[in-house]
Order: sequence, then structure tokens, then C-alpha cells
Amino acid sequence: MIIIGVDFHPEFQQIALVDKDTGEFQEKRLGHRDEAEKFYRGLAAAGQKVRVGMEASGHARWFERLLAELQIELWIGDAAEIRTKRVRKQKTDRQDARLILQLLLEDRFPQIWVPNWENRDLRQLLWHRHRMVQARTRIMNQLQAVALNEGLRCKKRLWRKHGREQLESFRLAPWASRRRRDLLELLDRLNPTIAELSQAIEQEVEKCPEARRLMTYPGVGPLTALAFVLIIGDAERFQCGKQVASYLGLVPLEDSSGNRRRLGTHHQAGEFDIAFLAGGSGAGHSPQPAAVA
Repeated sequence: MIIIGVDFHPEFQQIALVDKDTGEFQEKRLGHRDEAEKFYRGLAAAGQKVRVGMEASGHARWFERLLAELQIELWIGDAAEIRTKRVRKQKTDRQDARLILQLLLEDRFPQIWVPNWENRDLRQLLWHRHRMVQARTRIMNQLQAVALNEGLRCKKRLWRKHGREQLESFRLAPWASRRRRDLLELLDRLNPTIAELSQAIEQEVEKCPEARRLMTYPGVGPLTALAFVLIIGDAERFQCGKQVASYLGLVPLEDSSGNRRRLGTHHQAGEFDIAFLAGGSGAGHSPQPAAVA
């Protein structure tokens, strides 16, 4: 069996590998993507069993797909925990790859849970809607500023028919008028897009029994329920509720000593801050919670 420690970078990867059958040790620097793909396809074609370990990292989706296609085992490790296992003060790409390889060989590699591809794709749906809502909010804030500068203060009523007519009726300077027109056009394009994405989320919730069950609790809508299910994944990987709260970014940082207690900002260990993602998503909940089995 070949064990490979990978220090992954967007443009290249530094690897350290050992063939456990022969004891052969090699180090290589593989460029992305052609050189790396050629190397791993060669290992797969040779029929050798391979295990690859790397730190959790962004921009590696293509690499994960490649290894899955070649049926090469991939372990992804907790980058923060791997960092604590570094003894030497010297830090280079070669040292990082060697450290990962050492942890794999000594069965000390801190492997983490990785969502499947369907889970990841649904997360993209949530993120896409979230970013579209953020863009709409920025546009609406700019239009509110235009209205306030013209003496119109009607808050949410600005988006009703009469409020919009008032906003469009203001006589503005040429470029201010152009800005108002462009912002209104962008708003009109974003609203149906967001509505379509929201409908897609509701359809995905209908396919997910766990999300439907969460929606029986007051204040939990489709977005919150689906986000919670996707982010938590396998609940058995958490030992207690405190770990779940920390993973979701609901636990503040703390720097306390003696009689002094100092709390900082909320810390998010996972990929999403669900408290932020789920803002304004409580519509559509049932008033009565389901019985706990």
C-alpha cells in the first residue's frame, strides 16, 4: 500500500510518499492540474492501493473528484490539530508533507467528516440564495437613500406600488436618474431569482424527512431546517450539544481569568454561520412541535 502526505496549494502540491511493501520513500512537487493528474492516474493504472492525506483546504474540489474517480482513498484532516502536532519551528512545504505522512503512518492523523457531493451541491443552493439576498439588500438600501435625500421616508412601504411610483417620479440629475433606473432594474431581476431559489429550497426540504421534522418547531423555516441538516451531517460525530453549538458559531470566544470574565465575538468552527444564514427564514413553520420519539 502507498501512503501519501500532501501539502496542497492552488498551483501545486508537495507530496511525501512511502510504499509500505518496499519501504521506498519519495518526495515530489506536482504542478496543477496536468502533472498531478498524470501522477495519480499512473498509480491507479498500476493497480496499487493508495491512501492520500491532506489538510482541509479550499480550491481542492477538482482534486477530490479526481481521487474519487480513480477510487483512491482520501483522508482530509483538521488543519488546526495538525498544526499543533508540528514539533520543529522550521516550516516548509516539504516539512508539512512529511508531517502529514508521519501522522498517517502512526495512525495519528486527525481525520474529519466530509460531506458527500449531493450535500455540497445543496450547500451551493443555500449560498447562492444567501448572496442574492445580500445583493438585493444592498440595492434596496441605496434606493432608500435616494428616497430619503428627496424627503421621502416610508421604509417598507417604498417597495409597494405607491411607494415605487413616488420613487420613480422624482426629478433627479442625469446620472442620479441613471443610477436610480439601473438599481430598480437590478432589483426587478433579483426578486424572481430569489423567489425561484426559495422555491427550490422548499422542494428539497420536502425530500428530507429530517428537515421537515425540524420545521415542526416554532421559528424554523425551510432555509433554517435545510441548512441545519446539511451542516450538521452525521450527528454522531458530536459528543455533546456544546460541540454542536460551537460548530454552528453560536458560542462566543472567551478570555477569562480569576474574577474577570471577558467574552468576545462568536466563533464559527464549521463552514457556515447558521445564525447568519438563517436570518429571516422562519416563515412557514408549524405552531406545534413534533413529539420526540
